[in-house]
Amino acid sequence: MISVDNVSVIHGGSPLFSNITFNINDGDKIALMGKNGAGKSTLLKIIAGVNKPSSGSVSAPKDYVVAYLPQHLLTADDCTVMEEASKAFASYLSMKEEIEAINEQLTIRTDYESEDYYKLIEKVSELSEKFYAIEEINYEAAVEKVLLGLGFLREDFIRSTSEFSGGWRMRIELAKILLQNPDLILLDEPTNHLDIESIQWLEDFLLTKAKAVVVISHDRAFVDNITTRTIEVTMGRIYDYKAKYSHYLELRKERREQQQKHYEEQQRFIADTTQFIDRFKGTYSKTLQVQSRVKMLEKLEIVEVDEVDTSALKLRFPTSPRSGKYPVVVQDMSKSYGNQVLFRDASLTIEQGQKVAFVGKNGAGKSTLIKAIMGQIEFEGKCELGHNALIGYFAQNQASLLDESLSIFETIDQLAVGEVRTKVKDILGAFLFRGDDINKKVKVLSGGEKTRLAMIKLLLQPVNLLILDEPTNHLDMKTKDIIKDALKAFDGTLILVSHDRDFLDGLATKVFEFGNQRVREHFEDINGFLRNKKLENLREVERK
Repeated sequence: MISVDNVSVIHGGSPLFSNITFNINDGDKIALMGKNGAGKSTLLKIIAGVNKPSSGSVSAPKDYVVAYLPQHLLTADDCTVMEEASKAFASYLSMKEEIEAINEQLTIRTDYESEDYYKLIEKVSELSEKFYAIEEINYEAAVEKVLLGLGFLREDFIRSTSEFSGGWRMRIELAKILLQNPDLILLDEPTNHLDIESIQWLEDFLLTKAKAVVVISHDRAFVDNITTRTIEVTMGRIYDYKAKYSHYLELRKERREQQQKHYEEQQRFIADTTQFIDRFKGTYSKTLQVQSRVKMLEKLEIVEVDEVDTSALKLRFPTSPRSGKYPVVVQDMSKSYGNQVLFRDASLTIEQGQKVAFVGKNGAGKSTLIKAIMGQIEFEGKCELGHNALIGYFAQNQASLLDESLSIFETIDQLAVGEVRTKVKDILGAFLFRGDDINKKVKVLSGGEKTRLAMIKLLLQPVNLLILDEPTNHLDMKTKDIIKDALKAFDGTLILVSHDRDFLDGLATKVFEFGNQRVREHFEDINGFLRNKKLENLREVERK
């Protein structure tokens, strides 16, 4: 068990949270929730020992191992993927080497009666007791299993980590954490760079192998699948629910309704008491009663209603100009990079008004096919756009294409037309740009803030074929809900590349699966697709 005792953090003279206390027990699977800026990542870093609290403490048993995966990290560039992942067993291998070295010393030395010789015997006995208490590890097999589960290919094992993007390096670090078999795993947005199959593998690992887990994630399905306890950080304090995320939302709503009821009752009491004091404060016969009520008000602890986002703004795409019946027709398309074949003879037809999802492992060709549809790359085969197809495109690097010299407000204001111009500040507020933030220059924004701003730009353009490539990375749940509602109401055609199952649920009605150099069409929604994939995976395991 790990104990968080009266932990407080002061930022810029103001408390981020105060006197937070809770325990993390063996077997706990905890979701750490709260709005952006509430202090979730700060609290996770304190538990990990990366940051120190302003006051309070975190305590754990001796030899208790905590493994922490931050949102952003860089692995070393001086070794292969296999070598980097194998560093998870550094202490085990070091202990083994030390035992072998001491045993060799004992074999060749002849000073059997010396103090040094006895010290070596004591040392090797102590190390051996520790070493043989650990179940013998076939670490190479363990590393291979975890790397394959996280989406790496066997040929990737000997490649340098410098050849991989930040997302893939994140997976290497995640592999190291999982291989350490820690007592507590702390994960800050672990699914941002994982495809659906890797997320499913990670879920299974955390459910069946992990001892205790605390996770911050905006992937609602992931959180619901792996957690049984929810700790909400809000207004400088925490609420601890023995419930998974979806049930926590219901309990939180009930809590806030009760708080609001008590607050309104207290305000009525304060108003009535104040009115009595004002009415009788000069009346001799009522002096004691007046004084009693004044003291009562002075001692009264005011009921606080926890913050709740009351924004009810509904974003809608402009009405789509009419397009042809088939906005996208692909026939016998093949694409390779050198000897690497992404897909062969891919054919697909997307009808006007359809909402489809492209899913599959990273590197299977999803973004490549989108680039082919956009006319950005060469390929074999045919790709035709329908009559009057007007494309709105959100690429994974869309945020980097913003004009950094403009402010947030200027970026949106120059696109807004008609009635929308009067709602620019409301729209920005719905995407968490409020107050003085709207005057910030784009160049000083974080990656997540730029992603949100690029998404707003897309919402304001009249298009009839919308192509979104991983649009939800770095977006919190409320922002994703706003975008999802807008996409549901969008009357044009939608192609969506995403690993966020909750986002796809109820949005995409057809799935195109990329993998094994093929593009397969599934006439079902994402839940039907995943149910069938699990059956396929089970049959594959049985065949093996």
